[in-house]
Amino acid sequence: MSWRMDLKYDPIKPLLASDHAAIIYRVKRDLLNEKVPEVESVLWDLPIPRSILRKQQPDGSWAYPSKPVPTKINYDQLETYRQLGFLVEMFGFNRNHPAVEKAAEYIFSFQSDEGDIRGIYAHQYTPNYTAALIELLIKAGYENDGRVDRAFAWLENVRQNDGGWALPFRTEGHNLDVIYEGSERLELDKNKPFSHLVTGVILRAYAAHPEYKNSITAKAAASLLASRFFERDVYPDKNRKDDWIRFSFPFWQTDILSSLDVIGQIEPKLGRSKKAQEAKQWFIEHQQSDGLFTGHLLKDRYHDLQLWYSYAICRAYDRFID
Repeated sequence: MSWRMDLKYDPIKPLLASDHAAIIYRVKRDLLNEKVPEVESVLWDLPIPRSILRKQQPDGSWAYPSKPVPTKINYDQLETYRQLGFLVEMFGFNRNHPAVEKAAEYIFSFQSDEGDIRGIYAHQYTPNYTAALIELLIKAGYENDGRVDRAFAWLENVRQNDGGWALPFRTEGHNLDVIYEGSERLELDKNKPFSHLVTGVILRAYAAHPEYKNSITAKAAASLLASRFFERDVYPDKNRKDDWIRFSFPFWQTDILSSLDVIGQIEPKLGRSKKAQEAKQWFIEHQQSDGLFTGHLLKDRYHDLQLWYSYAICRAYDRFID
């Protein structure tokens, strides 16, 4: 692991000393390449996933904690994305668990004839959430499902002419009101520039798939994303420069960590680019003497976000060609 030589302190030691079963398992398997038991025998029966599973509804969804005023936005679909992310990304759940099967069928029930998954943006197109949901399902073992292929075919069809992606209603100059007001569905202006916020989320689905991550589409979009680090998005959503350094795990928005993570899987040589090197240096400068990393961490539902964040930084470093 030559990447550890670039850091001031060894991050593996505090991660292994964390007494956190899921973190220790991931570090041994993903960073140290040790042989580990099957994930279901180690992680699936821990208290946190048991707590999540108890709240799953009969239709496979999770209920949004406090729905706002009546709206056509499917908040339960959003909460299902969140909770399935914890199960898959942290505790290694896959389609062998009946809860994941139920959640997958719930998600696929919102797939349109065109191939996208609708609901989180009411009836507006949502390439970012379509890809985010598909990413989790791929990681849960649905990479060969025809419904996943349909989603990728739709994503290919709605790319901007420059090779990235954007929200259709943003390319038409509309704000988020079109989601809440139930406005007529807006089509895409492909001549408008790509959004790095949207492109970074979509690339996570490409990176997760064993075939699509090697596509010309993925490699071209990864290059576009790498060119935008620390810049404002061209659209109003999360377009502050410091949005690049606001982190969560599982990944949610596009930040320098989620971006390094996908670029390292799709086109590792981009890690040598000037902006990628700046991002790596940012993490070096934000490492504590105990080996863990600091940063603006978003809401920590399970009180261990710094551990997951530090693990994810190590994993991203490990994916690059030196």
